[in-house]
Parts: sequence; structure tokens; C-alpha cells
Amino acid sequence: MKVQFVDLKTQYQPLREEMHAALEEVMANASFVLGDAVTRFEREFADYCGAAHCVGVASGADALHLALRALGVGPGDEVITAANTFIATVNAIALAGATPVLVDTKAPYYTLDPALVEAAITPRTKAVMPVHLYGHTADMDPILETAKRHNLLVVEDAAQAHGALYRGRRAGAMGVCGCFSFYPGKNLGAYGEGGAITTDDPVLAEALRMYRNCGQSEKYVHPVVGFNSRLHSMQAAVLRVKLPHLEGWNEKRRQFAAMYNELLAGVPDLVLPETAEGVTPVWHLYVVRHPNRDALMAHLNGRGVYCGIHYPVPIHQQAPYRNERTVPEGAPLTTAWAPQLLSLPMHPDLDEAQVAHVAAAVREFCG
Repeated sequence: MKVQFVDLKTQYQPLREEMHAALEEVMANASFVLGDAVTRFEREFADYCGAAHCVGVASGADALHLALRALGVGPGDEVITAANTFIATVNAIALAGATPVLVDTKAPYYTLDPALVEAAITPRTKAVMPVHLYGHTADMDPILETAKRHNLLVVEDAAQAHGALYRGRRAGAMGVCGCFSFYPGKNLGAYGEGGAITTDDPVLAEALRMYRNCGQSEKYVHPVVGFNSRLHSMQAAVLRVKLPHLEGWNEKRRQFAAMYNELLAGVPDLVLPETAEGVTPVWHLYVVRHPNRDALMAHLNGRGVYCGIHYPVPIHQQAPYRNERTVPEGAPLTTAWAPQLLSLPMHPDLDEAQVAHVAAAVREFCG
């Protein structure tokens, strides 16, 4: 039996007719950039997230970068973020001209540790960028409280958390804005690149619309230096077809995560993911730890089980960021766990037999 890490081919089949109709509508209207499909998707995704506004952009990385730019974050500023994240989070800070400060993870959830944020703050700190990693939200209340006391902006990196809940609130609707990626393998994925920023602030939303469109407020009027980062109508059409299915897909992910938890309980040396109180995760990834990760991964590949690693090299060990400040020094948990992390297959088109096959293969290796 083969078990794909992500299976977009299977996801496509039941959507085929509706998807083709949506794409043909865009082609018939010939409105390919910031067209009606984009406007409709922005409204629908804002409603889904519980936000007043949504601004579609070209990628999740652009969402983070443009959000910081529109909020006035730039040279001389510091932005506190997670040491354990994809590099796009930190690249966005650097591209805005600011300096990242990398805070270690909170055991056992892999997200930014709120207790360390205070120690990371300096007179230069302008914002905090918590990352809702693997589909599990960061512990937002203490982060928001600390940010409020220090008059800091909170920009959510929700690229892996479409639909996740923290004490009843959606990811992307708790800070001043939330930034999403629609990379194809995400819980809500386009058929190419795409991203969005959600916010309740109309002034910020208007600024973001300028920054994504070459700094333009109206045709040939450019109040700011902007970027070409527009969400294309074809991608918005794809996302509109998929959005009504998101809740059902997320529920399937939760069911398969629960099945993994049950079948892998008590396996020697295997650390399973945990869910914090008050969090409803969406299981973008199901990440375990094992001290002999590479051998386990090779064994699973040999059994037809395809896995991923998120992430094998911590940000503070990557060449551009080796000199950046970490809190505590060296980000010890992030550093220690990176060689152990393994992402098992997780997508809504799994079935129980496949999950059982994965679990059996893991048990076979671990003894």
C-alpha cells in the first residue's frame, strides 16, 4: 500500500466539474487580475475568518511582508517571532528592513512560548509575529496581553491554520491582522501561489490594497512605493470552490489525527503531538518526534509511506540569520527537536486503512 503525504489528485476528482465551470467563468469574463472572483473570495474568506476585511495577494510570504510594510515596520525596528517556523516568516521581517528576534518554542506544542516574549522585548521592538504552526494556534491571550502592555503590534502568521480556533476565535482574527498562504498543499490551497491578509482595520486594509498593486490608490496615482502582488482571478476561483469544503476537510483531518493518537499511543521513543486546552487545531501537519528520525523515515518510505520534515534546519542555523538574537540563547528546544521531527501523512483524502498502515509501519520500526 502507498500512502501519499499530500494527495491533491484525489481531492480534485469530486470538484472537477465545479472547478472547470468556475475557471471557465473567469476566462469568459476575461477579468484575470483583481477581478470579480477575487472580490467575492475576499468577502467570503473574511466572513469565514470572522474579520471585516480580506486582501488577496500573490503568496503567503507576500502577505507577511506587505502586512509589516503597511503597518510601518521597517529599518531600526525589531519583530519578535518563533524560532520554530518556515523561513518565509523571518524573510518577511528582513524584507521589510526590520530585525527578527527568534523566540524558542513552547513545549509540547511547538509554537512560540509566550513566557519568553517579555524577555525578547527591547526599546526597538515594534511587533510580535506568532506562528500558528502545524495547524495549532499559538497561545494568543498572553501574547496579546504582553503586546498591549508594551504597545506592540500583533501580526498572526496563520499560513498553516485555516479555520483553527483559539478559545472560540479563528486564526487570523485576533491580532491587528492575520496572514494566510494558499500554497497548493495547505488546508485551503490554490492551484498555484496565493495569499491573503485579514483584518478589522479599514485603514490597514486600504493600505494593503495599495501596497499589493504597485502602490496605487486609483489608476496611475501612487501614494506609496508598492509591489506587484495581486491575487489572480483564476486562483480566487479555485479557492471559492474549495472554501465551502474546508470545514469538512478539517474535520476529517481531526478524525485521522485522533486515529493516529490512538494507534500510536505508547510506542517506545515516539513523541506524539498534543493539543492545548481551548485550541481546536486543523492538523495541517501531524508531527511526531523520534531520536532516530532519519532511519524511521527511510523505513516508512520502504513501506510505501511518504513523509516530510518540518523543519530540518532551524532558522537561527540558516546562513542569513546565524547572527540574529535568540531567546533564550540558541533556542535550545527548537535546536534539540529539529533532528527528531517527522511529519506523517495528513490530508482529508486519507482513509482508515491507510492510517492503520502508517501506524503499523511506525510500530514495526519502533518495536
